[in-house]
Amino acid sequence: MAARSHVQDPNDRRLRPIYDYLDNGNNKMAIQQADKLLKKHKDLHCAKVLKAIGLQRTGKQDEAFTLAQEVAALEPTDDNSLQALTILYREMHRPELVTKLYEAAVKKVPNSEEYHSHLFMAYARVGEYKKMQQAGMALYKIVPKNPYYFWSVMSLIMQSISAQDENLSKTMFLPLAERMVEKMVKEDKIEAEAEVELYYMILERLEKYQEALDVVRGKLGEKLTSELQSREIKCMAMYRKLGQWPECNALSRKLLLKNPDDWQFYIIYFDSIFQLIDTAWTPPTEGEHSLEGEVHHSAEQAVTFVEQRLSKESDSTRPLRGPYLAQLELIRRLRHRGCSEEHELGSPEELMFQYFKRFGDKPCCFTDLKVFVDLLPSAQYTKFINQLLGVIPLSAPSEGELALPANIKALQQHLCVVQLTRLLGLYHAMDRAQKLRVVQDLMSRYRHGLDFGKSCLKTELQFSDYYCLLAVHLLLDIWLEAGEEPAAWQCLTLLEEGLTHSPSNAQFKLLLIRIYCMLGAFEPVVELYSSLDAKHIQHDTIGYLLTRYAAALGNYVAASQSCNFALRFFHSNQKDTSEYIIQAYKYGAFEKIPEFIAFRNRLNSSLHFAQVRIERMLLDLLLEANISVSLEESIRSMSLSPEEDDVPWNDLRDNRDLTVLFNWDPKDRGISEEHRKLSLEEETIWLQIRSLTLRLVSGLPALGHHAHPKNSEKATENGVSSKIDTIRALLQQLDVAVNSGKRFLEQKIQYPVLGPPPSRMASFFSSGSCQCQTTLFYLVSEIYELDTNGLEDSTVLQERIGNSFKLLLQQLTDLFNKCKGDLLEVREGTFTIHPNILENLVFFLETISIVLWVCSYSDAVLRPCKSNLQKKKKKKKESIAALPPVFSSFQDYVSGLQILTSNVIDHIKGLEVTLTALKLEELSIEDTLLSPGEKKFTKTALVKVQNSYQHSIQEIGELLKKRLDNIKNLKV
Repeated sequence: MAARSHVQDPNDRRLRPIYDYLDNGNNKMAIQQADKLLKKHKDLHCAKVLKAIGLQRTGKQDEAFTLAQEVAALEPTDDNSLQALTILYREMHRPELVTKLYEAAVKKVPNSEEYHSHLFMAYARVGEYKKMQQAGMALYKIVPKNPYYFWSVMSLIMQSISAQDENLSKTMFLPLAERMVEKMVKEDKIEAEAEVELYYMILERLEKYQEALDVVRGKLGEKLTSELQSREIKCMAMYRKLGQWPECNALSRKLLLKNPDDWQFYIIYFDSIFQLIDTAWTPPTEGEHSLEGEVHHSAEQAVTFVEQRLSKESDSTRPLRGPYLAQLELIRRLRHRGCSEEHELGSPEELMFQYFKRFGDKPCCFTDLKVFVDLLPSAQYTKFINQLLGVIPLSAPSEGELALPANIKALQQHLCVVQLTRLLGLYHAMDRAQKLRVVQDLMSRYRHGLDFGKSCLKTELQFSDYYCLLAVHLLLDIWLEAGEEPAAWQCLTLLEEGLTHSPSNAQFKLLLIRIYCMLGAFEPVVELYSSLDAKHIQHDTIGYLLTRYAAALGNYVAASQSCNFALRFFHSNQKDTSEYIIQAYKYGAFEKIPEFIAFRNRLNSSLHFAQVRIERMLLDLLLEANISVSLEESIRSMSLSPEEDDVPWNDLRDNRDLTVLFNWDPKDRGISEEHRKLSLEEETIWLQIRSLTLRLVSGLPALGHHAHPKNSEKATENGVSSKIDTIRALLQQLDVAVNSGKRFLEQKIQYPVLGPPPSRMASFFSSGSCQCQTTLFYLVSEIYELDTNGLEDSTVLQERIGNSFKLLLQQLTDLFNKCKGDLLEVREGTFTIHPNILENLVFFLETISIVLWVCSYSDAVLRPCKSNLQKKKKKKKESIAALPPVFSSFQDYVSGLQILTSNVIDHIKGLEVTLTALKLEELSIEDTLLSPGEKKFTKTALVKVQNSYQHSIQEIGELLKKRLDNIKNLKV
């Protein structure tokens, strides 16, 4: 809380109990204590603010804000009040009000260093870079300390980064920043490394690479000491930008002589040497080759240099991987260019074999060799694998049995070979029977390897876990390529077994999440995801694995929690990043500030953030609108407006980590750049459809308020005319998005097994939900037309509306027909599952909710029309003639809806009964690899899927019953 350093101040002593109550979360007592204090000391402003903090934390935002504004209007200058108000405004997410506070304080106390620095930080929170620059200079004039001066310089750089006009950035902001730093350099006032870093950053952004290089190489560069080889790395970056390849080569060679295991310098060394070869560079006849010394400029020199590093390495006590991998990298580059020198280094097969002999027992061996497998001729794959197997010490207990490793080193070597076998595609070429035999072998090896990990902690992974994962990958091939469902259950069985031995294995959990979701079971996934303990940015990069299925599988309570969990991270990002930026200013980590800004922008433009936000709002409407609160109240509480589209379509970023699941597939089976592009396109189209659906629904209440038949002028006054124009414009956009989606799906794209999960778009179209929802929104336009023109002379329109009602009932019936069947179908002790039925039911529930909201609007229009007609007839004392046909059409439609919804509820009850009656122990999975001891894991998986289905069906059923009650209330 606020500062309490001056214990002698009597006000501090009086306020102390309130601070303590707030710190302990006892907000009601804090409010009471503040009230007591204010009775005795009316002018104690801080007590009033602390009371406001208590009110804010108990949900009384308006009262809290009123109190705060009373104090703020007095423009306080005492530290306690200012800090308390700062805390309050931050909790209210109103950082812009803090700037006004300190602006007033600085005017009253113009020489306060503390208030000036608080004002600067307040501007930093809201990104007011121009004002930050001015505040920094004002602070420097009061207290001439270097950090304050450079705060102002950094604010100029931030103005250049945020400027829309790049020309303005390079002609005004950056040159001014450069002049400001040069002034300090000339006066010899540069003190800290951060100030040199800032100078370097300005010159780099101005593309003054030579000047930047001079700074790093000169006296100022001596201050660059916080990072190892910071000076050399900056020099290298400038040499590359300037195309000074001789210097690049010489410097990287020098650095490799000192540290022959630093891979980044090998890459620069090879890049530079081939650049020099391409330009036919030759060293000068006299003097040094370059500023950095001797330069290598031919393939022969590169070969000799790498061989020298190898010969020196062979004498060292600790083997280094760098020189051996450099040898393979050089071969690859020479081969790519068709250079004969590659033969001088030896054959890649032999070098990889020798590398395996040295490092095969290290977990990194596979990832090292993975990069170079394309050097092997495909005809040599089997021979190469057998050669590797030949050097692993495996022994069989007796003839014909599996040869197993005797120690962890041998196990790691064998695991490396198995991973390479998968990578080279040898497993993919096998038939089903061979694959199943390999699965059995791998699981035997996995279970044997558990003996080596008996002393492992729960947080540690078992040495043999990869055997289990590889076995699951083979079963996934059988399931998804051959369509054999039992293999999916075997995957779950093996992974559930693996998780009991390695409770912290994230790969087991991620694969289980993926497979359970593919089988339509969301409930077990929530617990698995939360046990992953995803941290910070991971909520954006891997959150899609959970949120893609959250709303799709009918587990609405869990889906709400999942969406909230994800959104909490995104919403806190804005506040957190401001704090990081302030800390960076305080500690002079200027180069980090643009990174933090870019990070914040990246998250604000995240595709996943946009998806979760829209799905969360649709979910809220589904669960609440016209059930606990009216649709209008729901939309108001979400601040939704059909006119506003706050999705950053042009800046959308796909931050998903699509390689989070380990993959040992060959390149042609892995996730390609094309898959990533297609997945982003699909997700964007689906997001457009969902966003437009939400906006169309949010426009309904505004139309329902004003029913003025034949009084379009009054309707226009009320702004309803513009609302219907918005709805019609959105409908056109929805048509475009739907057509884009249909065209996309015509491509019939198949993503790799472990690639991005497909969106819900295909089910949305195939279930008939899309056609239904589109018809509904067109009906809104027709009902509005009827409302505006009146019932007279509208026979054609009424007929059109009647036909729409009939069409909708037919479409909803077709949608229901696609929900029929059993989720778990049992035949002769075996079973198959139909998760698509669950997805279709979810779409039915969503569509029936939109039906209800449109019906409510129709009801709001037709009911006054009917009462007006009856009043007119009473006045004229006419005999009651037949009502216009639109009323009977609507009544028939509502009756049809009631019957249809009742039928769906009955169907759901039937599904519940069937699921509850299933005796899982009587079911069997066709399997050839599960021992009786492992059958319990199959039962575990089955029970989880069954329970998830039951809870989903119950939640869908409960919501449908509430919707049926709403439909019964619709009587024109």
